[in-house]
Amino acid sequence: MPIRQKLEDAAVLLPDEVDLLMKVFAATAVDGETDDDREKRASRIIANYQLGIRDEKELIELSRRPLGR
Repeated sequence: MPIRQKLEDAAVLLPDEVDLLMKVFAATAVDGETDDDREKRASRIIANYQLGIRDEKELIELSRRPLGR
């Protein structure tokens, strides 16, 4: 799963942080996504989290948008 690898590469996170990010990743899945799409989505989720966004609903909403918008 792309987000698991990115989380391992990103930094040390607590188990509850990883659980939240995995939950957001699952909630934002889109039918027919390519591997590249999943990688980009995982990167958006992690980037938003690193910016300090901790609310699950907000992470889901923002992670559906392309970075930089």
